[in-house]
This record gives sequence, C-alpha cells and structure tokens, in this order.
Amino acid sequence: QELRSGHFWRGVLAELAATLIFVGVVLGASAAPGPLAPALAGGLVAGGLVCSLGGPQANPALTLALLCTRKLSALRGAAGVLAQCTGATLASAAARAALPDDTGLVTRVSAVGTAGTALAWETFSTFQLALAAFSVAEHTAPQAGLALGSAVAAGALAAGPFSGGSMNPARSLGPAIVTGVWDDHWVS
Repeated sequence: QELRSGHFWRGVLAELAATLIFVGVVLGASAAPGPLAPALAGGLVAGGLVCSLGGPQANPALTLALLCTRKLSALRGAAGVLAQCTGATLASAAARAALPDDTGLVTRVSAVGTAGTALAWETFSTFQLALAAFSVAEHTAPQAGLALGSAVAAGALAAGPFSGGSMNPARSLGPAIVTGVWDDHWVS
C-alpha cells in the first residue's frame, strides 16, 4: 500500500535531492582551507532545505532516530536511507570530478586527538543536531530552518577540528565510496 503512494515516492525523492544538494554544497566548501567554510555552508544549506523542501532529514542518523522513536515506518526509513546514500554518492562523484584535489572530500580523524576523541565529538555534535531536529518537528516552529541550520553549523564547528564534523553518515559514506579512502570511517 505504502509503495503505491505518491506521497511516499515524493518523500524518497526529496531525501535524494536534499542529500545531493547538502553534500554537494558542503564538499564544494571543503575546498577552502579550514573548517569555517564547510560549517557555514552546511548550516546555510540545511536551513534553506528545511524552508524550501519542508524538512527532509538528508541524514541517515536522523532517519534512524525517527525510526527508533516510531515516527517513520520501516519501509519509509529504509527507502530514505537508501536515497540519502545515493544522493551523497552522486554529489561526491560530481565534486571529485569538479575539484582539482579530492583530499578535502573525506572526513578524517585529525592529528589534534585520537579516534576516541573524534568519536566523542562526533557523537556530541550529532546528538545536539538530533535534539534540535526533534524539537523543531514536535513544535512545528516557523523558524525551523534557522534552528536546524544553526545546529548543523555549531556541530560542524565544534567537531570539525577532531573528526571533520560530519554528523551525517551519508556525507561521510559518499566520498569514501568515490575515493576508496576508508581510514577511521567508523568514527563518522
């Protein structure tokens, strides 16, 4: 029944498009030195996507959280995660073709700390993003784009020096698939 619904397929397409746009913008900004450009680009594009597309997750971690709290059906969640990973891989392939150097595409554990430190910061930043997403979803705030965009930017700035500040498994998976670089991939 759900597979025959136009609403279901529009939602899956929105996840694919939103993740493709989000990851593409963040990877383009990653060509700049330092963590500020990707953090701001990620926050701005996340806010814009919420306002324009009505709130796709564009993030398997958020989709999994919605599944665990039974706010999404298993079929919708699985299709959403598949669409998100596909969108991220397509954006990563385009970024790799467009950018002269693909070293900034892959999120990595930095020399500032250990893989454990990176995991702790990545977990914290993803938690605060999920908290913001659930808070906005529960209250349908008109400023949802600002709240989620700010959470993305803040999390990327906080975790960026340690883990790259992905907070999004699709954002990390797409570049890893395209480049073949899987160093400490389990962190992000």
